[in-house]
Amino acid sequence: MTPYVPGKPIEEVKRELGISHVVKLASNENPLGPSPLAVAAVRKAAETMHLYPDASGHALKEALAEKHGLDLNQILLGNGSDELIHLLGLILLGPGDNMVVARPTFVRYEAAAHLANIELRQVPLDAEWKHDLSAMAAACDEKTKLLFVANPHNPTGTVVNAEDFVALLESVPPQVVVVLDEAYYEYAAHLDFYPQGVDLVRSGRQVVVLRTFSKAYGLAGIRVGYGFASPEITDAIDRAREPFDVNSLAQAAAIAALSDEDHLSRSRTLNLDGLLRITREVEAMGYTVIPSFANFICIQTDRPAGDIFQALLHQGIIVRSGDPLGMPGVIRVSIGTEEEITAFLKAFSQVMQSLPV
Repeated sequence: MTPYVPGKPIEEVKRELGISHVVKLASNENPLGPSPLAVAAVRKAAETMHLYPDASGHALKEALAEKHGLDLNQILLGNGSDELIHLLGLILLGPGDNMVVARPTFVRYEAAAHLANIELRQVPLDAEWKHDLSAMAAACDEKTKLLFVANPHNPTGTVVNAEDFVALLESVPPQVVVVLDEAYYEYAAHLDFYPQGVDLVRSGRQVVVLRTFSKAYGLAGIRVGYGFASPEITDAIDRAREPFDVNSLAQAAAIAALSDEDHLSRSRTLNLDGLLRITREVEAMGYTVIPSFANFICIQTDRPAGDIFQALLHQGIIVRSGDPLGMPGVIRVSIGTEEEITAFLKAFSQVMQSLPV
């Protein structure tokens, strides 16, 4: 079982390398930070943190249900969407089952299979770094219980279109629960061809949609994820999860963040501008980027990814090496502020000129 490897913390890099200024572009965090409304809500909620949180998360579920036109019993809450991935494996996988994922993909999907001690079927991405949905459907059989599709995909940032995703749903055996992980939904929802997971759940499709407040909403440090599913699945997850798994500060922050459309809009605009700038300037250097619709971008190089990662680290720039992500020769860069992107591009240009081919 491959452990999750997080991006290196800023303080660790400062301590190890003895440098004072570090730019972290490794963990797909929102460079604008959280909404001021969320910060104010946390301050207020902190006054009663001696009390246990609402175990049902009623107020947050109510806000999500109203926003997305769903019933309360179709809303999932978790300590980050990671917990919901784990719980789906816990309630749906058993001896003799198998699960289908892409390769490469988010390591926590694979962990769900390993923890259940079942067969993991990995289907390579296509030549454009996208899910090969027809091959994934073909990999399913009467023992397949779960199939994960991240859209936009982590670690590549690519998306699948609505027509192909619906074709997948119609091709898999009836017992397969398809999980549409929309952790980066807010950055891609404007696309005409993007599959709308909420509509699929509302129409009764056997789909579980996962989302998070960690990315566009800037609440990664407080850990709150959510999702949409049938009442049968939400009931099973509520029975299996830990009590009080979403803390009171997280619930308050999430409710407030949902109401701050201005902060969300500014986050999207900053991200799109950053994607376009990195793409333009990296391609001008002669390197290829994988078109991304998330808040990170992957750069294909002709050097070992680990060497580039280490060289950038010594210049105070933290990115992600593609090696542990299953993408050798690729580095993944989170979208930061304009100043952070400037620092990265300068360092990247110097590193690529200095490293041997």
